[in-house]
Amino acid sequence: MQIHVVQSGESLWSISQIYNSDINQIILVNQLEDPNVLVIGQALVIPETNREYVVQPGDSLWGIAQRFGVTPQELANKNNIVNPSLIYVGHMLELPYINHVVQAGESLWSIAARYNVTIEQILQVNNIPNPSMINIGQNIRIPVDNKPIIDVNTYITRFDESARQEVLMLGPYFTYLSSFTYGVRPDGTITQLQDIPIIEAARANNVEPLLAITNFMNNSFDSDLAATILRNPNLQETLITNILETLRAKNFAGLNIDFEYVYPEDRENYNDFLRRVVSRLHPEGFHVSTAVAPKISADQEGLLYEAHDYEAHGEIVDFVIPMTYEWGWAGGRPWAIAPINEVRRVLDYAVTAIPPEKILMGAPLYGRDWKIPWQEGTFARTVSPQEAVRIAAQYGVPIQYDQTYQSPFFQYVDETGQEHEVWFEDARSMQAKYNTVKEYGLRGVSYWVLGSPFPQNWPVLQSNFTIRKR
Repeated sequence: MQIHVVQSGESLWSISQIYNSDINQIILVNQLEDPNVLVIGQALVIPETNREYVVQPGDSLWGIAQRFGVTPQELANKNNIVNPSLIYVGHMLELPYINHVVQAGESLWSIAARYNVTIEQILQVNNIPNPSMINIGQNIRIPVDNKPIIDVNTYITRFDESARQEVLMLGPYFTYLSSFTYGVRPDGTITQLQDIPIIEAARANNVEPLLAITNFMNNSFDSDLAATILRNPNLQETLITNILETLRAKNFAGLNIDFEYVYPEDRENYNDFLRRVVSRLHPEGFHVSTAVAPKISADQEGLLYEAHDYEAHGEIVDFVIPMTYEWGWAGGRPWAIAPINEVRRVLDYAVTAIPPEKILMGAPLYGRDWKIPWQEGTFARTVSPQEAVRIAAQYGVPIQYDQTYQSPFFQYVDETGQEHEVWFEDARSMQAKYNTVKEYGLRGVSYWVLGSPFPQNWPVLQSNFTIRKR
């Protein structure tokens, strides 16, 4: 997979010629609504011929496997496909092998060097007994390079049929799926979600469903509610018992705790609560994780930050999700949602307090559209990355890219004369985030949130990592 940024005067046909790529494959993987309309500055995912194949209408896994000379099981294993019937139009499949036709003057050594694999790997895959026994015109298989293996979590807040279908379609890309949110009540009971169809869809893709629990009540995170729970050990035991009942009843794999705006004086109470949760959930095979505010130092001040003890969380729970997004929040000034320079500031501190192999870096799947000049008290509209490109096309404005924030943005004027500024994510910005995950040696990535169409993200993710399935 490669990323191409549309330049002035380019068409989809001319771009396909640059990469020797099939134009229909480009249309499908990017889910282009009108292939004749491109925006200057728009990022496109370009599938690599002979390495990747985008599912087309009428395809079956068996037919695709036959076409490329592999078995359906090899293709399924390479792409985390549990059910061969669950393949979707637009899904980019990675081929388990690259087919190479031996040219005059080539040796097995030169071919191995070209593809960055060992001679032994080529010999094993092709059952070649003697390295010198290759012939001009011979078709040999080149094993695809191994990629870093990571965990991927995503939160989901919708539980209707369209959400179930989304989980079925995107399930190969996830390790965990977190149902958001089960709310804590002051008496230690928890609210419930109608999420069993979502859980079943996750399990069908070998994705571990997590119960996400919060101190969210009356449309906001409630500091007093958190204090009520965290200052009463008996109430905590009641809460944990109720959580365990739901974990067992709904076939969850674990618990994700997202207590926000906890009073600073409850910092140690929160740590003790986490220890109590782990001591009861681990013996039953459930794992425990937390979501924490994006801190840049241990002593960072503010209600959002002070009670989140990175070092304690890193020691107590199985993994931690720093929520490295929402710099460009709906009620604030126009800004990138997850500017990479700010994300890195958080990670610079996080890896000193939490083992990197326990960190899932937060990443947004959305953008925002602000009215400008921005006024205090106004709120931006949340848009999907796909919708953002559609808006740029509608108003005929180019997409710009901020190198410091590693984020695309543009401005436009609507029909009423109102000016707008849009920041969103694209293939380039996500590639920058995945480079960061690799650079810091993190456990993986956690998305907020499903339900915002972003077709480019999934092939970019897949080209960078192998997604761990447990």
